[in-house]
Amino acid sequence: MTNLPNDPRLALMLLSSVVEPGDAELDELLDETGPIEAVRRIWEGEVPERLRRITSAAVACAEDPADSARDIAEATEACGARVVIPGDPDWPPQLHDLHLVCDADEPHVRPPRCLWIRGDHDLAALCARSVAIVGSRAATDYGQHLADDLATDLTESGWTVVSGGALGIDRAAHLGAMSRGGPTVAVLASGVELPYPKSNRAMFELVLKQGLLLSEWPPGSSAMKHRFLTRNRVIAALTAGTVVVEAANRSGARNTARHAAELGRVLMFTPGPVTSSASAGVHQLAREPWDARLVTRAEEVIEDLTGIGGLAATGPPSQHRPFDSLNEIEARLVEALPRGYVVETPRLAAAAGIPLTAATETLERLRTTGWVDQIDRRWRLSRGGQP
Repeated sequence: MTNLPNDPRLALMLLSSVVEPGDAELDELLDETGPIEAVRRIWEGEVPERLRRITSAAVACAEDPADSARDIAEATEACGARVVIPGDPDWPPQLHDLHLVCDADEPHVRPPRCLWIRGDHDLAALCARSVAIVGSRAATDYGQHLADDLATDLTESGWTVVSGGALGIDRAAHLGAMSRGGPTVAVLASGVELPYPKSNRAMFELVLKQGLLLSEWPPGSSAMKHRFLTRNRVIAALTAGTVVVEAANRSGARNTARHAAELGRVLMFTPGPVTSSASAGVHQLAREPWDARLVTRAEEVIEDLTGIGGLAATGPPSQHRPFDSLNEIEARLVEALPRGYVVETPRLAAAAGIPLTAATETLERLRTTGWVDQIDRRWRLSRGGQP
């Protein structure tokens, strides 16, 4: 008889060390059996051929899954990390939206099974009003200056900056946010105890003091090329929108941008010189069917994220805005629904302070007039924000 972990959290931690995040086949097994039974079936070979094949080496190296799970838990505690799983108070509900984009063509973009976190902040609260700033590692001085300015101004306006902890644009975004004493979240492609790259070590120490280090992989996991692409879906899903600052045609930032667009998040980009290869991939976003928005400053980012105007007027005020035509209940629902996120009716009704029955009827009316979209029984502000 296989010696199993006695806690679903431990089982999920163990499974994350055995099967790469986002794997649809393992997620389907978890939905069917739960974490502890999934461990038993994997260790006893009672799983489909593909899953048995990709877990065979790990099973051979860890004959006792309960002991292996305890080892991971001890390593987690030793580095000052904690693990959150779906259902925990600080689990960001917007990660569930990844279910909407996972199909036969995208089998590796399922929501995370669990997350390792270092830092004292509440992850869900920190990311409830957040924006991603991503871009090239080989960034120009122009790109780094722009990312720093955007992050600084967004932080001063109460937005949390999320990025990937890499050199170049990511680094500039994290440092810009922290320069104003604000929090920032670095989503890693390695274990949280040894964030990559090592050359950003001093920056990661600052992130630990002011924000969070986040990973889907347990302590001891090395950064690998495919893991950078895997973690990009988390950056896109955590945030209300993504700003791409400099990216070549073949860039991981464009991968994040694609996830953001498919999730219905707000996709934005900053322009660069048309002669610069560092901006070629950014400019290409404008030609993709993704409704990417050109932004040049934080006020424009905020305007696109909220859909109802930025911090400063960019032109003479309109004498009559479509928003003015909404009644009180309609306006409260629209204002309570952050652009980019998909929200269930009860949660939206509670945020707006409106009875569930009235919210249900009003949302259907807003859908027919083009203010909101319905996706899988949940709601989001339409890309236009108005009919």
